[in-house]
Amino acid sequence: MLDRCCGLVATGTNGLEGISFELMVIIGVGIGAQWLASRLRIPSILLLLGAGILAGPALGIVGPEELLQDLLFPFVSMCVAIILFEGAMSLRFQELAGVGAPLVRLLTFGVVITWGLTTLLAHFVLGMSWFSSTLLGAILVVTGPTVIGPLLRQLRPVGLAGPISRWEGIIIDPIGAVLAVLVFQTQSAFHTGSTEHDAHNPLLLLGGTLLVGIVIGTACAWILSYALRHHAIPDHLESPVTLAVVIAAFTLSNQLRHEAGLVTVTVMGIAMANTHVSLRHIIEFKENLSVLLISTLFVLLSARLDLNEFTALGWQGGLFVLLLILIVRPVSVFLPLWGTRVLLRDRVLLACLAPRGIVAAAVASVFALQLGNAAPKLVPATFMVIIGTVVVYSLATPHIARWLKLSSPNPQGILIVGASSFARAFGSAVQEAGFPVLLVDANHSRTLEARLAGLRTSSVNILSESAIQDLDLGGIGRYMGMTENDEVNTMGGFHFAEVFGKSNVYQLSPRKGSAAAKDPNAAHLNLRYLFREEDSFTSLAERIEYCDIKVTPLTDEFTWEDFQQRHPNAQILGTITQGQLSLVDWEAELSPGPGTKLVLMEEKSSNVQLPES
Repeated sequence: MLDRCCGLVATGTNGLEGISFELMVIIGVGIGAQWLASRLRIPSILLLLGAGILAGPALGIVGPEELLQDLLFPFVSMCVAIILFEGAMSLRFQELAGVGAPLVRLLTFGVVITWGLTTLLAHFVLGMSWFSSTLLGAILVVTGPTVIGPLLRQLRPVGLAGPISRWEGIIIDPIGAVLAVLVFQTQSAFHTGSTEHDAHNPLLLLGGTLLVGIVIGTACAWILSYALRHHAIPDHLESPVTLAVVIAAFTLSNQLRHEAGLVTVTVMGIAMANTHVSLRHIIEFKENLSVLLISTLFVLLSARLDLNEFTALGWQGGLFVLLLILIVRPVSVFLPLWGTRVLLRDRVLLACLAPRGIVAAAVASVFALQLGNAAPKLVPATFMVIIGTVVVYSLATPHIARWLKLSSPNPQGILIVGASSFARAFGSAVQEAGFPVLLVDANHSRTLEARLAGLRTSSVNILSESAIQDLDLGGIGRYMGMTENDEVNTMGGFHFAEVFGKSNVYQLSPRKGSAAAKDPNAAHLNLRYLFREEDSFTSLAERIEYCDIKVTPLTDEFTWEDFQQRHPNAQILGTITQGQLSLVDWEAELSPGPGTKLVLMEEKSSNVQLPES
């Protein structure tokens, strides 16, 4: 490192300016690709790969080896460690328990099937050695949660496919990383002719790696959690200290046991995620850092690609990717899930959700750097799989999900925050009309009443850091804040506007005298107000005691004008037109025509019969 710095000084200003320029290109192009991808609504990985190839082998602007030299391997390794730590911090044991046996089968039998079939294809289709084929098979067990997550948010599938795929994509990262490390250590021992007593014993290699990783990861997580719980670390230093501990734990583990660092950071992330410590500052920091690392790492790694090696794969490379998509993934889903309660259509959708991402690219690059010319096809094959799977799954899966009736391009379901008597009555009416409804309330007695009424419920804290990830939003496209707390309604809606869009988030009118009603500076947080200005939580709770909520259609014989004349006191809460649900807000101007269904609230004593809906 010192020699490198001395060399830079000796080269003068031009050397430093050249390095600064390359770093600027890597970071600028990476973030620019992320921004453009968000505007075009396409997977950012595709643009990041294209940008890296353009800046590297195509134009020769960026040369990672010349730029980082001996620092390239440690830098990529640490990026992988931080990315794995970030993924592991999303794992919470109580959330995984609900997924059940299907997930366990996918993560055991499914992993073995994927590894075995991919190894065979790599050897017989790509002509790779058994050494390289086995390692590639282990690497490609890993899927891409950074791709699956946005894809699931776009699809919002109903049924079991959504939650199973989401958790599979997260958990399989550490599984794939550990498997790849195990294969690499075992294969390297045979390849180098190591004489260590455990060099040829995979179980001893695995045991040593797991022991170091679990002990150091758990210890570091406990120490860090203890410090955070007892406020030993100032708020503004929580994120930097956490990052420093992660890097230190990763480095120490690798010193004790080669490649145990990946296991350590994974264990540390899982342990941190399941402590009762607020991780808000850390999570915000790691989300921003993750975007920067993914952007930088993809550009950096794709800039290293040798286009000649890439094209040398020929048609066999394309066939390899197609066989992974059409045979390996379906077999690794259908066989493990045979005899489970997962429906056929859910299995089909799961078979269409296995894109590879940054973890596969980074792990392959790390091992390729160590193997050198021993595995020339490892990196190009991995990147071809990444490009092929991201393109195919991103383009095909939305259409397949809609064909299976597991997704809608415009989901009409409602997330209702607050399970009050009015919310339960409204949710029941909307659900009976054919729309998905999910009620969220921390009050267990209310959620119990909602479940007894046949409604889907959750006790997740709507303001928690992971609420969006924790909830199954399949078929849901709107947010309704209907708790007695105006601030919770507002902040929850502001949170979910990132998912549904601000035009699809609603809240009840704030109480007179509440902070939300009095503070003019909070106007930018206010969402669309439901129903009428006077319809606060209290007024609706009182009225539902003597009112019913029902759905009734308008026809050519029973028009909107007829309805108004016969039911002057009925209040319209929403309309359903051609399968599209619209909620009434303060600015609504109603003029529904024949064929529209009205979601209305009317006194129970009304003795005028409505047409059957």
